[in-house]
Amino acid sequence: MFPPERIVCLTAETVETLYLLGAEARIAGITGFAQRPPQARRAKPIIGAFTSADLDAICALEPDLVLGFSDLQAEIAAALVRRGVTVHVFNQRSLAGILEMIASLGALVAASEPAAALVASLKGRIAEAEARAARRHKRPRVYFEEWDEPMICGIGWISELIALAGGIDIFPSVRRPAPRRRASSAARRSSAARRRSFSLPGAARNFVPPRSPRALALPRCRRCAPARCMRSQRRSCCSRGRPS
Repeated sequence: MFPPERIVCLTAETVETLYLLGAEARIAGITGFAQRPPQARRAKPIIGAFTSADLDAICALEPDLVLGFSDLQAEIAAALVRRGVTVHVFNQRSLAGILEMIASLGALVAASEPAAALVASLKGRIAEAEARAARRHKRPRVYFEEWDEPMICGIGWISELIALAGGIDIFPSVRRPAPRRRASSAARRSSAARRRSFSLPGAARNFVPPRSPRALALPRCRRCAPARCMRSQRRSCCSRGRPS
């Protein structure tokens, strides 16, 4: 059926994009990683994670179209195709690829005009960010960790965003619009002392870097068990500065 009336989204970006295009009524199911907009999780059934999905639940929704991303979801896509489901797998790896994905998705749901307007808006915001970054006097060195186990970094559009925002990607050698590369352990060790800025995706885990390498080794007060209550923070009874 065209345009499809029942779409299952295996990744978060297609959920958000369809809402931005005003096509949320076409969404029949979403990934558990979808966070934006917040109402999507309340209004739509969740059919799986990122590399795993409930095929029976997807088929029960009787989708006209399933949207996926990259080779990481190739097995899910193949299993659905064998069940007679129509699947479209995007493979955006750069900012240009993301904008092309938005335009393609707009065409798939007969929303080409809203998609073109969204792409134009995003291009304008990118240009504004680039202009602000050009006025920066300092360029922080940035390590962006996509995933922790195994440790993965270097997807193309992340590196592009770091540069647009005025930062320096510490692993430029793996910046490419191709399947994701893992940073070698040797490279991670050699760069650890030089990192000044950290950016981690919400899909992995929250991370707050210490103020200094010594902060992790500071002793705790005898009276305060929580790790956050350390002598250096001068809080509650720790203000006496008595280490354990």
